[in-house]
Amino acid sequence: MSTTLILGGARSGKSSHAERLAADSGLAVTYIATAQVYDAEFRQRIDHHQARRPADWLLVEEAHYLAAALKAHAAPGRCLIVDCLTLWLAQWICDDCNPPKDSTWAHERECLLTVLSTLPGRIVLVSNEVGMGIVPLGEINRQFQDEQGRLNQAVASLCDEVFFVAAGLPLKLK
Repeated sequence: MSTTLILGGARSGKSSHAERLAADSGLAVTYIATAQVYDAEFRQRIDHHQARRPADWLLVEEAHYLAAALKAHAAPGRCLIVDCLTLWLAQWICDDCNPPKDSTWAHERECLLTVLSTLPGRIVLVSNEVGMGIVPLGEINRQFQDEQGRLNQAVASLCDEVFFVAAGLPLKLK
């Protein structure tokens, strides 16, 4: 088992780096997409990501129950890419995203952190680094920034490797 976290800003190249790591692994790849489509512009972003991926990669769309999806698809000889933890978090804490009522963000976060070190195969997680700017206005924005920072720290502590990507250039942090 090997886990990698890739952090970076928007359009930094973090997803491309994750895809390169997966392709270079020589393993069968499953791409776990956490995004939900909310508008036409976001659909175009998703289409851009899908167009560059190899056709033989499996796609699993899971916006909320990430730990369960990881447990269901992780296997020896398989590489899972999770893109991305940022959208997964946002969809849990933003009421406009209609999070499920049968669980909570705190519970699902704990499920991910508990299962992450037990998974077979190779796991590559993508997440935005959102703490390098000013403290945002608005309670939900500050809650999001705080939760994302805490999630990134907790996941990084469990991963074998952590990269920060800027301008398409990965810097190995761990």
